[in-house]
Amino acid sequence: MVYATSDGSAGRRLRVGMVGGGRNAFIGAVHRLAMRLDDQIVLVAGALSSDPENAAASAVEIGIVPERSYADYRAMARAEAARPDGIEAVVIVTPNHLHAPIATAFLEAGIDVICDKPLSTTLADAEALVALAQAKKRRFVVTLNNTGYAMVRQAREMVAAGELGRIVSVHGAYIQDWLTKPIDAEGQKQAEWRTDPARAGQSAVLADIGVHAFNLASYISGCEAEAVSADLFTAVPGRRLDDNAHVLVRWTGGARGTILASQTSPGHYNDLSVRIYGDKAGLEWSGGRPEELRFSIHGEETRTLVRGGPGSTTESQRVSRMPAAHPEGYIEAFANFYRDAADIIRAHRSGGVVDAARAAQVPDVVDGARGVKFVAAAVESNAAGGAWTAARFG
Repeated sequence: MVYATSDGSAGRRLRVGMVGGGRNAFIGAVHRLAMRLDDQIVLVAGALSSDPENAAASAVEIGIVPERSYADYRAMARAEAARPDGIEAVVIVTPNHLHAPIATAFLEAGIDVICDKPLSTTLADAEALVALAQAKKRRFVVTLNNTGYAMVRQAREMVAAGELGRIVSVHGAYIQDWLTKPIDAEGQKQAEWRTDPARAGQSAVLADIGVHAFNLASYISGCEAEAVSADLFTAVPGRRLDDNAHVLVRWTGGARGTILASQTSPGHYNDLSVRIYGDKAGLEWSGGRPEELRFSIHGEETRTLVRGGPGSTTESQRVSRMPAAHPEGYIEAFANFYRDAADIIRAHRSGGVVDAARAAQVPDVVDGARGVKFVAAAVESNAAGGAWTAARFG
């Protein structure tokens, strides 16, 4: 009972609804934690499950009043669009195959969208969502949430300021071990749908975690993928989709690099990292030590930059909540994403001026489409024996 008042009022907070994320779901609760942290968002409506009974029970648990708990997202879009106190944005936290139809329904209703990654399971759907969001003049952000870390923001600023020089190589990796055993075949809910082609899409490992590594490498470096040469494979016999991906990337501006993704690497619980090297210096960031950034100027000792410490950039200071050595982590980074998204959507809906610099920090529908294009190109390349395949969106 922590979001909505009995009448659903929310003051100046952004009013949102959620589709998916009911009881026994994983990521929906994480989104709710993140959006609560700054008290800028209030969750007032939801279609929290495709099971009507579960949807209603889930709504009770999180404080959504019964009349704004829906069994169907289409009914929710229509009803909320008609209310004077209706939601201003929808948060989509369903399995991948539902992202595009749900986003389409809410865009058509004039409601802004906050959608989990990947944007869609097909490139055609991604292109259609970009076009629809632009036609409806709606804000559409994609929760590539690792962009919210203060030291990720700092790394991006340092690259943009030329501190690395000309970018030579860009590498992203996301390595896990949770699918090392065939738990999908044993009925584990998260594993089962994430390895199902009908719900996950063309690739499991790239759609689930590879897009995070790809987005972060592009976000920090400022480079887009021109072409890829990919080797995707399945380590667990009988699994329906890939669980490992090795992708060579030709980036814009002449840089080269790799995107690696694995969910069958014992000892790696959740190992996300980015390494970017220029002709003057290099940067390395790891999700396991998110408050640090390794900065190496050629010919000098490597320095470890610390969130809130000497050399902090303007953007990293803005999104830091605590002084140096007062640890911040995943939820704070996710909350930074939600705070910025709320500011952007509120300004847009009120007819105010959207801060362009702030908006540039938050992945949008085009960034989401770039991720879908990357996945599609990697799948196509793999099918062609690793042939170089165009990967740039638009």
